[in-house]
Amino acid sequence: MIRDFHIAKREEDIGYYAGYVGSAFMFGRALTSVLWGMIADRYGRKPVIIFGTVSVVIFNTLFGLSTSFWMAISMRFLLGSLCGILGPMRAYASEVCRKEYQALGMSIISTSWGIGLVIGPALGGFLAQPAEKFPNIFSSDCLFGRFPYLLPCLLISIFSVGVLVVCCFLPETIHNHKGNDEECNDSDALVATTFESTSSQKSLLKNWPLISSIIAYCVFQLHDMAYAEIFSLWAVSPRKNGGLSFSTAEVGEVLAFSGFGLLLFQLFIYPVAERNFGPVMVSRLGAVLTIPLLSSYPFIAFLKGLMLMLLINCASILKNVLSVSITTGLFLLQNRSVTQQQRGAANGISMSAMSLFKAIGPAAGGSLFSWAQKRQSAFFLPGDQMVFFLLNMIEVIGLFLTFKPFLALPDDSIS
Repeated sequence: MIRDFHIAKREEDIGYYAGYVGSAFMFGRALTSVLWGMIADRYGRKPVIIFGTVSVVIFNTLFGLSTSFWMAISMRFLLGSLCGILGPMRAYASEVCRKEYQALGMSIISTSWGIGLVIGPALGGFLAQPAEKFPNIFSSDCLFGRFPYLLPCLLISIFSVGVLVVCCFLPETIHNHKGNDEECNDSDALVATTFESTSSQKSLLKNWPLISSIIAYCVFQLHDMAYAEIFSLWAVSPRKNGGLSFSTAEVGEVLAFSGFGLLLFQLFIYPVAERNFGPVMVSRLGAVLTIPLLSSYPFIAFLKGLMLMLLINCASILKNVLSVSITTGLFLLQNRSVTQQQRGAANGISMSAMSLFKAIGPAAGGSLFSWAQKRQSAFFLPGDQMVFFLLNMIEVIGLFLTFKPFLALPDDSIS
């Protein structure tokens, strides 16, 4: 898409501009997630969820209709700013589940995000530029020929319309009851809610098990977003620059297989591993295994044919499985660090910090990739070897943060 905007003067600069488009969504969400959390606490989870889904339908479609780099950035930023559903959905998941199933409900939310992060780019890879891939179905003069990236966006928007219909039937979990003998006006209620929210946040900021797990969580999210940006850029880059020379359809196939493998792992393997080893140990093992895996990526690029497809699919599946294992483990730790009454505010703090790091991830990953493409003949870690080395350094920092004395485990009475 960035290539077709003709904003990059050289092919090596495409990753730089692509990173900013990827970051725009997360930057918008970082600015408004606390506000959407307060609205959800005041007026209910359901209105925020419905409004956020409507914003997906509108701005995701407009993104597919983008004709310039700045229009694409604007649509992603507006979508991130107006779609504040993730925090309220986390709170909703804990409120509709019985106490013994709250951890499972929370893990389903993070698992859904991980699967969507894989399936979304896969759809883009399969359906982008349909007039070139399916000339017998789409002509170059039709709507999808003039807007080559509209089809995947439109398909997701149509799916979102179906989600919107389902959301209308969701039961509300926030109920405001007024007694017969006392009257309370809206301004007094809002002041009381704001005071309680401020007091809760002050106490949560002193909760080191929560804050330490959020910091570790943010570092791993920075790594995951940078990797997601870099992987697609690396896969489509030419072999002379250390890439795989994949088409967007081939990238889509790899990501689709990764999504299927991730779904099977989360349904059948992760619950057993978490029950036997605990969320912290699972996160540590995921971080440790990620380091040698990423170190192998530059050498996988030397392969061709069936062996290349086999290994890159296995590596992609394993990488996404390890990433979601780390994320889910730390996410469970966050929610076990606070009481049920504090989980809404805790999720608001986590969302703000996480969105900021996720905003940095794509821009940093795209810029890093563009810089590495220009140093193919360097003596120390030439080209993409430097990219995956620096990704591993972020992983090492995250791994360090999962050990004491930095990471404090919650008391059993709280969890």
